[in-house]
Amino acid sequence: MTRRVIQLFVGLFLYGAGGALAIQAGLGVDPWTVFAQGVSIHTSVGIGWVTNILGLLILLLWIPLRQRPGIGTILNILLVGTSMQATLAVIPPISGLFAQLAALLGGVVIVAIASGLYIGAGFGPGPRDGLMTGMHSRLGWPIWVCRAAVELTVLGAGWLLGGTVGVGTVLYALLIGPLVHLALPLLDARPGRGGSSHRTRRAAALADDRT
Repeated sequence: MTRRVIQLFVGLFLYGAGGALAIQAGLGVDPWTVFAQGVSIHTSVGIGWVTNILGLLILLLWIPLRQRPGIGTILNILLVGTSMQATLAVIPPISGLFAQLAALLGGVVIVAIASGLYIGAGFGPGPRDGLMTGMHSRLGWPIWVCRAAVELTVLGAGWLLGGTVGVGTVLYALLIGPLVHLALPLLDARPGRGGSSHRTRRAAALADDRT
């Protein structure tokens, strides 16, 4: 239990920090962060705080989908955006293509490791992941259709609001699933998850859900 709690907190803080690093690279970010950027531009509220607020609003959508949040879900809403905002305060925007690419790739890798940590802790999914699985359960749509429908919608809305869409958005989409697939078997601390083959199968399923 101690390991799981530590994993949860470390994973959530690293998730926000990795997202902030990708933002400061300036080459494009994942769809939800594009949307948060766009909202931040028009409200003058920090992108980290917008991320927290969006997480709370997404959680409300769980009600008609009959999803139940875990403590990890609540902490995700409170900590990811806070960590992102704190990291943005200390890391300035990055210039120079090589440095930008390095920061972008570093951010994606950190987010993947962070995902393995907090998912592997087993205290409940993040609000966005729960939205996808809830849609899958209630509507019967494949996970990838649910994810594509939601993320393309928020990506388009974020882009129209001025969020950064670019090569980073594409790289994130291509890399995050395989990287989480690698991280989860190593970091899965949930009880009853013994056996490497079981962890590998579970990791493959969760990584597919994130892509």
